[in-house]
Amino acid sequence: MDIKYGISATFNSAKDIYEAAGEVRKAGYTNWECFTPMPIHGLDAQMGLGRSKVPCFTLAGGITGFFTGMLIVWYMNEFDYPLIVGGKPYFSPIYPFPVFYELTILFAAFGTLFGMFFLNRLPRHNHPVFEHPNFGRTGDDKFMVVIEVDDPKFDEQETTELLRGLGGKSVSVIREPIE
Repeated sequence: MDIKYGISATFNSAKDIYEAAGEVRKAGYTNWECFTPMPIHGLDAQMGLGRSKVPCFTLAGGITGFFTGMLIVWYMNEFDYPLIVGGKPYFSPIYPFPVFYELTILFAAFGTLFGMFFLNRLPRHNHPVFEHPNFGRTGDDKFMVVIEVDDPKFDEQETTELLRGLGGKSVSVIREPIE
């Protein structure tokens, strides 16, 4: 048994999918995606997508790393192993600079990696679109638009007609198997 996931249409060129993406957005669809064999400049804006949220995770990781490094240095010098060397104070942010500098970079990198995984809903080892017969060609020479059933404006007949009217080839329903 399976359920409908969406409707797909393939296009032959970057220009065709770029124009189709604009028309799909103008038609009011919100849950849809473009699959292309290479980056297409301006396609994100054409789809109406905003800026990525990954930099927020990077910033949060960097700030956490900085304060973790400062806390470690402060705790070690003030409580764990207080040692006065050359009349220097127990805590100074100047000398242990490499500790919190490196932790800032490390935690920022982790924030970037895990933020990207979270926002992309990964790991997902299989996706219904992968089972589409033409999906493999989107890594080579074809371009594909997939409009999901979850879209509030989705109507199977209207969506199919829209994609065909935009010049979409091999318009078909993608099904997701239920186990």
